[in-house]
Amino acid sequence: MKTNWKAIVLVGLLSSATTIAGFKLLDNGNGQNVIFKEAPAETLAKFTSTGMPAGTPGDFTYAAETATPTVVHIKSTVTRQARDVNSQIPEMFREFFGDRGMGQRQAPQRGEASGSGVIITSDGYIVTNNHVVEGSEELEVTLNNQRKVSAKVIGIDPSTDIAVIKIEENNLPAIVFGNSDAAKVGEWVVAVGNPFNLESTVTAGIVSAKGRGLGIIGQEYARRGQNNSNFEGDSPLEAFIQTDAVVNPGNSGGALVNLKGELIGINTAIASPTGSFAGYAFAVPSAIVKKVSGDIIKYGNVQRGYLGIVLEDLDSRKADELGVKVSEGVYVRDFSDGSAGAAAGIKQGDVVVKVDGRTINTIPQLQQTIGLHRPGDKVNITVNRDGKEKDYNVTLRNRTGGSDIVKPSESSVAMNALGAQFDNLTTQEKQRLSRYKIEGGVKIMDIQGGKLSRAGVSEGFIITKVNGKQVRSVNELKSTLSDKTGAMVQFEGVYSDAPADVYTFGFRM
Repeated sequence: MKTNWKAIVLVGLLSSATTIAGFKLLDNGNGQNVIFKEAPAETLAKFTSTGMPAGTPGDFTYAAETATPTVVHIKSTVTRQARDVNSQIPEMFREFFGDRGMGQRQAPQRGEASGSGVIITSDGYIVTNNHVVEGSEELEVTLNNQRKVSAKVIGIDPSTDIAVIKIEENNLPAIVFGNSDAAKVGEWVVAVGNPFNLESTVTAGIVSAKGRGLGIIGQEYARRGQNNSNFEGDSPLEAFIQTDAVVNPGNSGGALVNLKGELIGINTAIASPTGSFAGYAFAVPSAIVKKVSGDIIKYGNVQRGYLGIVLEDLDSRKADELGVKVSEGVYVRDFSDGSAGAAAGIKQGDVVVKVDGRTINTIPQLQQTIGLHRPGDKVNITVNRDGKEKDYNVTLRNRTGGSDIVKPSESSVAMNALGAQFDNLTTQEKQRLSRYKIEGGVKIMDIQGGKLSRAGVSEGFIITKVNGKQVRSVNELKSTLSDKTGAMVQFEGVYSDAPADVYTFGFRM
């Protein structure tokens, strides 16, 4: 019987004397360059305490000694608002219950989550998983020497489950970025992290597969999208490295390194029916990690280039059904609005077989290759059309169809600080509120932490005014908050089950 691993993949609970090439990644805006350490194409031999060269199959000591000082333990303090009984009552029946049950709303509950992180620059930038720091109010980082320091979130990318945090330290040991594309199936790897709060734990295994697309990030996007028609974000990007190195809750955000101690992935998820390791673990490739973390540090968010193509994987049976001449590659099903691929001449029914000369067999491979580029970058796309290959030079676009670099707006920064997902009111909800002379509002669909959670607000709360100004839609809320960073803001609103009771609260944005 086949096992559906997608149904049991858990993400959120996982709560050198070599020649080093300095990689000048970016200018962060204040004249200071951020430097990543990057392995050269060929690494000079380094002998370990066993007398064998570093990277010798079966010897893990050098990789462990090199990577362990760069891996940190992260503790995240979060406040969660428990769901109240009324939120489970269908909207159409709530008015029959009035304000009964209002006392059953629970106070915000503080808790801790833990995970791992990897130091990527000597001046304190650390990469980890988004699910390790999402909704955090306080972050504490424990270095390898057991020193504890506070950290702040620089930026997150839910589409890859990668985040960057920063500690105010210098002269830190930084990981060397390896080439995840060069990692081979069957190659020995070492996982370093802090499972079950056991700090600096090292396990070993092999690369079991590459380019795995599990759909786990897409499932989270679907959940948020169902709750919020205004949910925005880059499309999910999954091309995991699969390994059988033991990874457990707490390893999230830790390092997956080759036997030279070079980073080839950030441990992110396990496939398990129990929540603990059952043989398979998955890591975000270092190529994606370097691109995402670099963009976050430079721009404040990730710059993703898009082809604007609706894709479908191929096999021999699918190729026969679609009437195409090849069974390997990615089928072009359709195009999105403002598609860069369509503008370049790619047609529906083409099969993408190469990008910049690199063979493409699956959607995750194509997504990873394109995802490493920014809007405005040019790529060469080779398609098979009616049995013949054609090349097209495509200028990638951003998710809105433009070619400009997209920086986060002040309103998006403010909305992120609130720590919630919002949606416009339904017609039925507006009609109900109108009986109480309320003109409209914005409903809180999901709270992950942040300022609203700390204020004790529950999911289902409807914000009706900001600083005394009526807000009737998510766009109006964004506009109202666009210039409020650092300022005191007062919110007013109601719960739909008791719209006669008006609540006000405020905090500094």
